Amino acid sequence: MSDLTVNPWKRHGKDRLYVNLPDGTAVAWADRLTKVVTIKVSKYRDEAVALLSKHLGGSVIVRSEAPRPRVASGAPPVIPPRQSAVPSPPRRGRPVALPDLTVADDLAENRPGAVVLETIAARGPSAARRLWTRALRRASEWDSWYVGLEGERRVGRELQRLSAGGWRVLHGVPKANGGDIDHLLIGPGGVFTINTKHHQNASVWVGDTMAKVNGGQPVPYAAASKAEAAYAQEVLERHCGFPVPVEPVLVFVGVASLHRAVTQYAVRIYQEREVSALAPLSGKLTAEQVECVYGVARHRRAWLRV
Repeated sequence: MSDLTVNPWKRHGKDRLYVNLPDGTAVAWADRLTKVVTIKVSKYRDEAVALLSKHLGGSVIVRSEAPRPRVASGAPPVIPPRQSAVPSPPRRGRPVALPDLTVADDLAENRPGAVVLETIAARGPSAARRLWTRALRRASEWDSWYVGLEGERRVGRELQRLSAGGWRVLHGVPKANGGDIDHLLIGPGGVFTINTKHHQNASVWVGDTMAKVNGGQPVPYAAASKAEAAYAQEVLERHCGFPVPVEPVLVFVGVASLHRAVTQYAVRIYQEREVSALAPLSGKLTAEQVECVYGVARHRRAWLRV
């Protein structure tokens, strides 16, 4: 038996048990509620499952997330054979390997609006200052940040409902050139970059590249969404090694009306409750490919290269 230890971990409402080597490397983890065990290093699979079963008091469900085998510097990466009977699209070169995923680099830990919340916490007003500003009914430069945070949280709740249909969702995916992708949805219908815009009680018109809120100056919402999707596709295909279909989505929160130009077809345009229209989409990725894409997408370091 290896000197494995089981360590509890709680964060953002999640309750897990991690199995670690003496040097702190995580080889497996389990969700206490669902008893799903994720294997990160296949060499320790049996020992980790035995330990976690003991701590969880019964049988567990095991899934594998073990990284590809390490190779010597300069040698081509070893690509394991696919087990799915469904033929996969042709590969686009060999995938670029990522380092082992750590808790600090795991984007699956992000809550909706996590990046906005971190920015407010780091640079925004204190709670006391915000209460004082509210009491005086004064506008603040941070008001739009709080509105955006609420919008991301509302859309995040809607996206979470899709998980029962085999969809995976990530929030606050960083972009190498700054900013972040509000939400990334991955499932049988492909990958969707979701850009959330909160305009309470507004009338919104969306064209091919621009949008207008209450008839105001055009803003490049659609163009920015298409750029996000292209960026995400480049990152995911670099590390997956097969074509990854990515579509841009614009979701408007709290609007009174939403008008789509008849020529607008490159970006999916929804109100927050309409994102459920993505749930029945299928035929773009196999279950195995969904897990592969999700494994890459949740790794912060995959997104750091420009």
